[in-house]
Amino acid sequence: MTTVIRLIILLALTFGAALLGAAFTTSDTLSTWYAGLHKPPFNPPSWVFGPVWTILYCLMAVSALLIWQKGLDNHLVRLALVLFLLQLALNALWTPLFFGLKMPNLALLDILVLWPAIALTILAFAKISAPAALLLVPYILWVTFAVVLNAAICLLNRG
Repeated sequence: MTTVIRLIILLALTFGAALLGAAFTTSDTLSTWYAGLHKPPFNPPSWVFGPVWTILYCLMAVSALLIWQKGLDNHLVRLALVLFLLQLALNALWTPLFFGLKMPNLALLDILVLWPAIALTILAFAKISAPAALLLVPYILWVTFAVVLNAAICLLNRG
């Protein structure tokens, strides 16, 4: 399989996670339910999320490509890619929980499991390719911010 085909597959997987979330986010949910939530002062404007996630999903795909290129016959590569898929599934779950079910508390639980899954993926990638691991650093930094933001929204909207 060529590098281009592999990259297309990985881009489809990562952006597929985004599309799954988008399917659960209606403009009505954003304009009524989400708009009505109390948010912390550090909540970014809505327009920030699209470009940030686009960049992060591209970095994630390239990172996974660097690992895949090392060969699926390698046990460490297979383990690293399983961890990658696990964290991607947890990532895809957050938006349906937060926006689809309108359950920020459950979304917080998901993201609290997602963070160590990303950390484990970075550690697994680092054993195979330092550049692949480094490409995931912006992702875990953004998710760290998202944990704090999600927790703040939960606290500000209790009861």
